[in-house]
Amino acid sequence: MTTTQERAASPAREEEPDTAPVARARRFWSVRRVPAALLAAVVLGGAGLLLYDVAAVRADHSAMAWRKETADGLATRPLDSGWVLAGASVAALLGLWLLLLALTPGLRSVLPMRREHTDVRAGLDRDAAALALRDRAMEVSGVRSARVRVRRSRATVRAVSHFRDLDEVRTDLERAVGAGIRDLGLARPPAPKVRVTRPPEKG
Repeated sequence: MTTTQERAASPAREEEPDTAPVARARRFWSVRRVPAALLAAVVLGGAGLLLYDVAAVRADHSAMAWRKETADGLATRPLDSGWVLAGASVAALLGLWLLLLALTPGLRSVLPMRREHTDVRAGLDRDAAALALRDRAMEVSGVRSARVRVRRSRATVRAVSHFRDLDEVRTDLERAVGAGIRDLGLARPPAPKVRVTRPPEKG
């Protein structure tokens, strides 16, 4: 009896839909190869030069003039000197810039898309999203030309209408752009902002 019940309940469990929560769509992190390469080159060059000078001193050679002058300057120059304050400011700004690069994702041009599966991540380039929305805008009756700019929180559409009432064109354009944004499948759909104008008069 127990075996029969287990067999009968097994297909029901298999038919149950997968209710596991889908992972949250996060922004893509930039590799930042150029800043990393520049920092590595500066650190490698400075460390190599300092190591060479230390090895030369250990071999009974005189230290380089720049290291002597730097050591004497740091030992004798007051802390409120302009050069000391300028160097400290530059070092602090450089450190803040590196921290900002380390803590922010970057890749602002890639918009994360909704994650239907936990093991799949997808992103859409902002220029591609703008092109898709522009095609939607050009399908609206009365729209002569359109320019679209997509950001993370807003999609701005500027259209020129050569016939029909502007309010009617704006209403249809807002509906078309809103449907286009939903079809993009973005994790955080940008808010549409539509502006419709008449073409400039000739003469």
